[in-house]
This record gives sequence, C-alpha cells and structure tokens, in this order.
Amino acid sequence: MRTFHFTYPGNGAAALRGVSLEVPAGQHVAIIGANGSGKSTLVKHLIGLLRPQRGAVRLFGEDTAARPVGEMARTVGFAFQSPEHQIFSPTVREEVAFGARNLGLRGAELDARVDETLAQFGLRAYERHPPAVLSFSLRRLVALASIASMRAPILALDEPLVGLDGLWRRRVIAWLAAHHAAGGTVVMVTHHMRLAAKCDRVVVMGAGQVIADGPPSVVFRAARSAAGGAPRRAVRGGAGAGAGPGGHAALRGGAGGGAEGEANCRRLGSARRGTHRARAARHEPVV
Repeated sequence: MRTFHFTYPGNGAAALRGVSLEVPAGQHVAIIGANGSGKSTLVKHLIGLLRPQRGAVRLFGEDTAARPVGEMARTVGFAFQSPEHQIFSPTVREEVAFGARNLGLRGAELDARVDETLAQFGLRAYERHPPAVLSFSLRRLVALASIASMRAPILALDEPLVGLDGLWRRRVIAWLAAHHAAGGTVVMVTHHMRLAAKCDRVVVMGAGQVIADGPPSVVFRAARSAAGGAPRRAVRGGAGAGAGPGGHAALRGGAGGGAEGEANCRRLGSARRGTHRARAARHEPVV
C-alpha cells in the first residue's frame, strides 16, 4: 500500500490518509492504535471489503481492484471483530466446512480437514450445535475455525482475541503461532499489547495514518520515552516511531484503484459462495 486514501460515504473526515505499508511474506504484524485511528478500515482493504479511493492494494504483486472478495478469500482469511458478520451456516460443523468445500475439498479429505480444525479449536463437542445458541466466545472460535479450515496463506484478523480468555485465547494464539511458523503471513489488529510484543513487527495507526512502524522493542521504547514510562497508553494514542523492517513484500499498495462503500462488508458471506480462482500460496507480494 502506498499513499492510499479512504473516506466513508457521508463522512467528511478521511478514515485513511496517505497510508503506505509493505509486509514481507511470512511476517506476523500487529496493528495497534486508538479507537477510530483506521485499524479496521486498513485490514478490510486486504480482502477487498473496502477499496482505496486513491491508491491501490496489491496481492502477490497483482492489483486487487477488479478481483471479487470471494476470489481474494482463497488467499486472505479475514475475520471481523464481530463473528455475527460472517457466520451463517446452520451448524458449527457446516460452518467450519463451508470455506474448505468452496476450495474444492470433498468426501474423506473434507471430513478430515473439518475434524482436524474442530479439534484444534476445541469445538468437537459443539459440532452439531447451531452457532446462534453458543456464547460469544464460542461463536468467535467458530468464525476463526472456519477461516483456519481454508488454510489461506494470509490471515487478516480484526481483534481475534476479543471476548476470549483462558483456554480459548491460548488456542487462538497457538493457531496464529503455528500459521506463522509454517511461513504464513498474519496481519492482526489488536489492543493486547502483550500479544503485539510477541509479533515480528508493530504498526501504530493514528488519525488514519501510520505513525510508527518497526520491531516491538523499538516502537514500545519510543512510546515509553514519549510518554514518560506509560507504553500502553502512549502506543494506543499513537506516540513513538520506528523504522520498518525490510524484506520481500507481501502486502503493499501502489497507484490507481476504485472505490466501494462500507456496505461491501456485509457481502463477504455471499461472496464466499462465488467461484474462486485457484492460486498457489507462494511468498510474493500480497497487497
């Protein structure tokens, strides 16, 4: 992403202003900042739910402007803050199977994938339950498990730990760690500073711009210096600066691109039903 902009319809204030960002393939990135700083808006661009009004998002070096959300979902696993925005199947098992089935898995291979994912997230006991009757924490796990079953090389997650504690949180963190260890890319919005500190890189958003970018130790040290020893508050407010690491770009943007409204966020479920174009999960520029 390079100098791209986005403003929600009917809102004069820009949600993103001249954002430039590159993420090497295989990197684990935490996006942090105050509420309203542009974090969620940024990650929605990674799967095409929003399109930059100036600038472009490139996925493995390819401009995504003309690519439907359903096609991009093969490569980017996206999770909303609220699981209600993406759960629609009548049972937990069917929800977890849906994305993998759209990728072409059938029969024993599909069953094995679903069984493995249900076990990974501790959902075997709930596989015949309707997601609507489950607690928020379990619905969150179901939404994340449905993404995990697709084995997308890139995860773009908006607050994946919200509503989770104890064992559930540890299961999600273990999934993220395993995905990263296997060479997958994670771009994650979070307010959990301890989790952010374990990432390869921290990007701080403030007023729709990237205001700090670098290894966690560098970003948090700068925040402490700026705020007199209150790193969490400083980072959330956007203090501090750092130099971004180099590497082979996995997420980046350039010039050109179209515009779409926030209403596209409600289309992800139906878009997942569309025909997807197969791509290899190779380490090339993603956005």
